[in-house]
Amino acid sequence: MAQVRYFAGARDAAGTPSEAVDAPTLGALLTDVTTRRPRLTEVLPRCSVLVGGVRTTDPAAPLGADVTVDVLPPFAGG
Repeated sequence: MAQVRYFAGARDAAGTPSEAVDAPTLGALLTDVTTRRPRLTEVLPRCSVLVGGVRTTDPAAPLGADVTVDVLPPFAGG
């Protein structure tokens, strides 16, 4: 099961800092979380998604059993 961690605005939209999701691919995971947490549909298009620490946009990216998926919205700062 993938451990999904949400940061900043993504955490606010998800309503939780993290959750476990059983999905074989990144696309399936994103479909699952947006179905259950519709506010994420507004935030996800602007987010970077890291699978195992590596940024990816490939919905076919396979998810291992114990992978961490980080959802990172753009950060402002200086």
